[in-house]
Amino acid sequence: MDNLTYLSNADSSYVDGLYQAYKADPNSVDFGWQKFFEGFDFGQSNGAPLDTENVSEHALKEINVLNMIHGYRDRGHLFTLTNPVRERRKYYPGKELETFGLSEADMDTVFNAGVEIGLGPAKLRDIRQLIEDTYCRSIGAEFKYIRNPEKIKWLQDRMEADRNKPNYNVEQKKRILQKINRAVVFENFLGTKFLGQKRFSLEGAESLIPALDSVMEKGAELGIQEFMIGMAHRGRLNVLANIMGKPYKTILSEFEGKMYKEEDPELQFGGDVKYHLGYSSDITTDSGKNVHLSLAPNPSHLETVDPIVEGMVRSKIDMKYDGDSSKIAPILIHGDAAIAGQGVVYEVTQMSKLDGYKTGGTIHIVINNQVGFTTNYKDARSGTYCTDVAKITSSPVFHVNGDDAEAVVYAINLAVEYRQKYKTDVFIDLLCYRRFGHNEADEPKFTQPLLYKAIEKHANPKEVYAKKLIEEGSIDTAYAKEVEKEFRDYLQTQLDASKATESIEDEVPMFGGAWKGLHPAKKIEIFKDVDTAVSADIFLELAKQITTLPKDKKFFRKISKLFEDRAAMIDKDSYDWAMGELMAYATLLNEGKRVRISGQDVQRGTFSHRHAVLTLEDSEEKYVPLSQVNGGERFNIYNSLLSEYAVLGFEYGYASANPQCLTVWEAQFGDFYNGAQIVVDQYLSSAETKWKRSNGLIMMLPHGMEGQGPEHSSGRIERFLELCANDNMIVANCTTPANYFHLLRRQLVRDFRKPLVVFTPKSLLRHPKVVSTLADFTKVSFQEIIDDSTVKAASVKRVLFCSGKVYYDLLEKQQADKRKDVAIIRIEQLYPAPVQQLEAIRKKYNKATDFIWVQEENENMGAWPYYCRKFRKTNIEFTDVITRSESGSPATGYMKKHIAQQEEIVNKSFA
Repeated sequence: MDNLTYLSNADSSYVDGLYQAYKADPNSVDFGWQKFFEGFDFGQSNGAPLDTENVSEHALKEINVLNMIHGYRDRGHLFTLTNPVRERRKYYPGKELETFGLSEADMDTVFNAGVEIGLGPAKLRDIRQLIEDTYCRSIGAEFKYIRNPEKIKWLQDRMEADRNKPNYNVEQKKRILQKINRAVVFENFLGTKFLGQKRFSLEGAESLIPALDSVMEKGAELGIQEFMIGMAHRGRLNVLANIMGKPYKTILSEFEGKMYKEEDPELQFGGDVKYHLGYSSDITTDSGKNVHLSLAPNPSHLETVDPIVEGMVRSKIDMKYDGDSSKIAPILIHGDAAIAGQGVVYEVTQMSKLDGYKTGGTIHIVINNQVGFTTNYKDARSGTYCTDVAKITSSPVFHVNGDDAEAVVYAINLAVEYRQKYKTDVFIDLLCYRRFGHNEADEPKFTQPLLYKAIEKHANPKEVYAKKLIEEGSIDTAYAKEVEKEFRDYLQTQLDASKATESIEDEVPMFGGAWKGLHPAKKIEIFKDVDTAVSADIFLELAKQITTLPKDKKFFRKISKLFEDRAAMIDKDSYDWAMGELMAYATLLNEGKRVRISGQDVQRGTFSHRHAVLTLEDSEEKYVPLSQVNGGERFNIYNSLLSEYAVLGFEYGYASANPQCLTVWEAQFGDFYNGAQIVVDQYLSSAETKWKRSNGLIMMLPHGMEGQGPEHSSGRIERFLELCANDNMIVANCTTPANYFHLLRRQLVRDFRKPLVVFTPKSLLRHPKVVSTLADFTKVSFQEIIDDSTVKAASVKRVLFCSGKVYYDLLEKQQADKRKDVAIIRIEQLYPAPVQQLEAIRKKYNKATDFIWVQEENENMGAWPYYCRKFRKTNIEFTDVITRSESGSPATGYMKKHIAQQEEIVNKSFA
């Protein structure tokens, strides 16, 4: 097909559309097309279609050149020189001239299309060279899928003006060399001195260090005062040492096997491996800006740290920076296999533009080793790139050759500028390699023999960059050797110093900054009575405030009735579960605390009980009663995206950064929390033991056997209790609105923080007996155990111990049969187990012969497995247990069977 026919068939309708728009309004098309149409007379009257068959061949080739420019911008990233150790895959059609209807014969022809890339009329040779340099060298840019023309133009203009090629002076180049030298020498030193020890080295990707250094410098210039980093184990020690400023002596002491100094043996600090630890520090940039850096501790579970970091950043935006996301930025460092394979990455990316979770854009950096443990990249994803998740939020991606340190620094600087300007995510795909196996003792040639033959012969990034600088005359060989020797000698002095120490000092104490005034909990404090009551006057005033709707707004009739009923509770002195919960929030807000709640459908509540956010009947306007309390700026409640894993992680991060906020995550049903099991296991239950990091997050898990089937019945009490040790968290199952009120308030009234897992009711939300009086809120505090006030101890022969909803089933039977010989004891706090109070109960009912644990859960579930083990062979051991039979499923799906099982439990309890 000749060029003219090619253009006539392929592009006439597109160009005609542009031409008609140009004739109607020249400013409606891009500047380049304006110049193009100005330069050629198509002989068309206004409104007539563009007849490409009668246009000169040169004019059509102008269109071809514009198509070529567009083609490079759109697909140039497929043909880059970004892989340092192997050839790229081939993609078709390619970028040959013939692809665009051009040939070598056109190379010296001047085309007006050069205006499109800022050259003005230019030879095809020069036009092609510019777009080749911009889009097909060490940086490949993916951005044409972005739906905002302004963002596309900004990126095009920036990259094409610089040709995606940095222009650094000698001092800047020396700084890059020094940073990459430190990264290379540090890894080499560790590998030499601690042969065989796992360190998950950065070798092959050392250009990450000058990249992060440049992020701090550039970001500070653009107004960023704080960076929060999340990353896995690969290269973590290098980042800790060469970016975060963690003392080399401390890291070398960890390699020596030294332990951190134990401040208090009671705190049960178990520690973690050195490549999981977090750190924070303050640095001063070359321009004199002060920047705070934090690296979040993380487990081996890849990408789990992502939502944690986002939550911490959002918390600081709300608390510290008055909503200004330009002053703090999250940086997430991924592996290529992990970012493509771990679903939490998708969840976190989807959160990035949501009101409840946005953080002003995240800088994502992928350490692309082109292999995941032993899995080849072709087996690790279906997409072209590991960063394809970026497309869901129309975020730009820069693929960069990790051996080209200057290109890496240029790309990261461009990314920071874009983030600051447009408040959206941006991705850097750092194509590099992993010099050793998954860890230093692993043999990668078992699975990637050809790749590792190439890697063995490949110079490290420092050698590559030093050679470049020597060849261009920026430095000489002596300088390169000098900076290496100087740093290696320094590391040796630090190693010698580390050998002389007995233990390691913790340079970053937990209880500073936002945590100042709090402390780790001592055993004696766990059951110390805490005054969570409020005055009656304040309670009544707030109750009236949050139940009164403005008369000038039109609410749905059922909502108006609901709030009338809530207001009537004040007069009747009978408050239901929803009012107990809302009053906990109102009283905390009144005291100047912040309250944040998120989860699926939390604004209304899964069971339509909360109604914390009201939608007006004739508009989409929202009204939030709790936002009327104390100025209304500290209450936030967000319906989350349909995610458990990322959202729970986010809220955990939020709570860790602001201990003065009551941070709540509520599951739609308790059964669904296990989609976030990793956060529970690796953070909620163990962070204090591993990393000395406290947290006061509340998990609300609707729980109760009510015939709704296996997936709508159980929040898995047993799983949380098996994670409990050393007072690491609180597990509760309350039965009254007031006790729930005090439990929630206690989280912030105490001067220490523990995660709270509370199993919340469903049917009890509207149960006529589940109410509390004003005195219950204003005269008492939280009760770990609630005794039976309806019986006399001397008459009791049997004591039933239970928790949660089953109490009301037992109570109904007790009252119906007028059984004064059976006492029902409610354990409201399952963990830490109220041992002394249980002992007092046993002593009080000393005439009884039966002490029976009763639960509606299966025998192998609920609290029984823990309590059976915990109190075995003690003076409070239970004499029997009444439960459903053990089962692999939490509940039956048949209502009749459920009712029969429930009746059997109740009847056996009184038999």
